[in-house]
Amino acid sequence: MLTIELLKSVFTNHADYGFEDLTITGVSTDTRELMTNKLFVPLVGERFNGHDYITTARKQGAVAALWQEDRPVPAELTDTFPLFYVEDTLIALQQLAESYLQRLAAKVIAITGSNGKTTTKDLVASVCRMHFQTHCTNGNLNNHIGVPLTILAAPSNTEVLILEMGMSGFGEIEYLSKLAKPDIAIITNIGESHIEHLGSRTGIAKAKLEIVDGLNENGLLIYDGDEALLNQVDQLEIIKVGFQAGNHYTIKNVEVCHDQTLFEVGDFSFTVPLVGAHHAKNATYSIVVGHHLNLTDMQIQLGLNSIEKTAMRFEQLKTSHGARLINDAYNASPTSMKGAIDVISQFNMYNKKILVLGDMLELGEQTKAFHEEIGKYIPDTVDFVCTLGEYAVNIHQQTAVPSKHFLTHDQVAEFLQSNQDPSTVILFKASRGMKFEQIINELIER
Repeated sequence: MLTIELLKSVFTNHADYGFEDLTITGVSTDTRELMTNKLFVPLVGERFNGHDYITTARKQGAVAALWQEDRPVPAELTDTFPLFYVEDTLIALQQLAESYLQRLAAKVIAITGSNGKTTTKDLVASVCRMHFQTHCTNGNLNNHIGVPLTILAAPSNTEVLILEMGMSGFGEIEYLSKLAKPDIAIITNIGESHIEHLGSRTGIAKAKLEIVDGLNENGLLIYDGDEALLNQVDQLEIIKVGFQAGNHYTIKNVEVCHDQTLFEVGDFSFTVPLVGAHHAKNATYSIVVGHHLNLTDMQIQLGLNSIEKTAMRFEQLKTSHGARLINDAYNASPTSMKGAIDVISQFNMYNKKILVLGDMLELGEQTKAFHEEIGKYIPDTVDFVCTLGEYAVNIHQQTAVPSKHFLTHDQVAEFLQSNQDPSTVILFKASRGMKFEQIINELIER
């Protein structure tokens, strides 16, 4: 829990109104949410200035605020509201998080990767909760704002702190790693996301490997041993995970069912309530963490059984007609889209398999080629493909599977409404900006 004492030690320029015993339960930058007993941090962007919302923050329950020195203080705050003056509220937020983290006696686990980092975060957290007070990233608060907010939201008795780290360019993971100083770092894989900014998969690997820059001296790096671009790390304690022989943790005998995936690691057979061979790898990262924290295989399995999944990651739903919908539309890259297609292709318990595929964003000059590649990749075990989006039309044009390109969300929903029954499974996969949940909600609500 934050204290006025900590705030005063970090920010020496402050208005002291005798609130030494004031209780601060958290930090918030968003005045749209309840802020009872929270510290308000008014961030400044190109199109907004959080300082303009200080009155709203107080009405929402904020009891103190950071304040940029170059901003005039409203008259109604004079002598009534604790303010901590800083040069830049974003930098101050990050400084406060770093200071608070130093007071926690928590083991820090940092997770990055092109795909699977949120699912891996959920799995690692579920395993750690079997024995430790665990706090982790909520949703995808994984950037230079979200990571500090996650740290500051950790209860004072946190024993394991799990931080998801995302990026779109070089230097971003390095900064987050040096802020968090992880004891364990995980790189789930290297895909194509953000290739527009990083130039190549080699560039992506270089950016992801920045996670070791802040790793504690005796820290552990766990990574995808099947990815050649990552096999360049030395002078660190490493554990490689993968399906290929030669990894420290080799995944064997994978069996994909409609609601779970079975696999073996060492002499133990594990089950994870997620669908797809790639989730066997994500789960194995959590197994490595569990072993590193001295948990037994049985404790780890109990943790896997109780995973609390983040929404829109292979989320399984049903329509009123009984068709199964799989919402994997939070994000998409060529690697993750192929993985999702592979999973659906193995759903032999369904007579009709339909793919609803949308644009994969941030792929730069290779956007058209990547979408064409997906079209050619779709196997004939899929019965029909629906595409939506400026780039997804290339999937439609290249696939040998029966397909149709749509111009609106409503058109897709109308088509699916009349082409489903209890023997149908429908996969939705696209970048978040395509808003495929609109189609899914319409199918469920009808």
